Amino acid sequence: MRVAVVSGGEPGHVFPAIALCLRLAEAGDEPTLFTVGRWVQAARDAGIPTPPLPDLPLTAEDDREDLGRWQHERAAAMALALAPRIAESRPDLVVCDVLTPGGGLAAELLGLPWAKLSPHPLYEPSRGLPPVGSGLAVGEGLTGRLRDTLLRAATARSIRQGERQQAKARLSLGLPARGPGPAARLIATLPALEVPRPDWPANAHVVGPLLWEPTQELLTPPPGTAPLVLISASTAAAGAVGVAEATLEALQDLGVRAVVCTFGPPPAGLPEWARAGLGRQDELLREAAVVVGGGGHGVLAKALVAGVPLVIVPGGGDQWELANRATRQGGALIVRPPEPTALRAAIRQILAEPRFAAAAARAAATAAQVSDPVQVCRNALSAR
Repeated sequence: MRVAVVSGGEPGHVFPAIALCLRLAEAGDEPTLFTVGRWVQAARDAGIPTPPLPDLPLTAEDDREDLGRWQHERAAAMALALAPRIAESRPDLVVCDVLTPGGGLAAELLGLPWAKLSPHPLYEPSRGLPPVGSGLAVGEGLTGRLRDTLLRAATARSIRQGERQQAKARLSLGLPARGPGPAARLIATLPALEVPRPDWPANAHVVGPLLWEPTQELLTPPPGTAPLVLISASTAAAGAVGVAEATLEALQDLGVRAVVCTFGPPPAGLPEWARAGLGRQDELLREAAVVVGGGGHGVLAKALVAGVPLVIVPGGGDQWELANRATRQGGALIVRPPEPTALRAAIRQILAEPRFAAAAARAAATAAQVSDPVQVCRNALSAR
């Protein structure tokens, strides 16, 4: 099976796409990755065919004041640019990241089946949930159900507007206003982070986190036996800033060791009980007692898969939603903004109370309940 995998260049999206490509290749299939940005060479170094792409066109006006229109018009323009490039790889199936809908449109233009990859929980609206992004649990009792109904009504207008903009973009490509949708949805998260809903799509499959380490470098923690705190700087553009610096201040005289994992320059003036740089987080998590980081799905999933609880400092995007889900599950605490006193209290609480590590271990155990993403892709192709 030849599979074209389309992803944007943000680490939180291209890393799971690379992980999926590697899983496909290990199973004997032939993936080709279509992406842009700094991780193209890393994907090639991992053995994934990643052809160069021309500059992908945006809309003529490029007006972001109406974000919905901008996204759908950009997706249509990208579909026209991507379709001939995808066709060159002669795929049987196209898999597109949730933020690159142009990949799905390109597949339709080529007459190919396609699947959607969500590198996080399922975020589609539901008649049984409060709007995704609110961070709210499902309302209980008459008051709670009324609250959720009112919140859904408040977002319904924007959803309908987005559907109209999507239909207009599809018609501009000569496609029907309403498409068939993906043949399958790969929900790349832990079941522990999902929320039951009455309208779960029949073709949506939780496949577990698709994790990939962008480096083979090992970062050695400071020597000693004190608890290790792993500080993960957010890779998301909407991530909270100053987390590493505030956490290092919070850890002063706490009797711990710390490692700051970052793609950027390390914080200045590191104390002797701290190290910083780029290193494999999966290796560090074997020793870590707690993780401090943004609420991005990547670090959250890595920590919970390793059974390590978190102190989460959520930024924008979906980080508030994820942080609240992890907190309700029991494996995390939220601190916002990254204020040293609050961070210190949260870290001390997690280190002192075994219930947090126990909850993280329960979350890790749910990985045994997921579907095989390779088989989901094969089933999507055979069901055509």
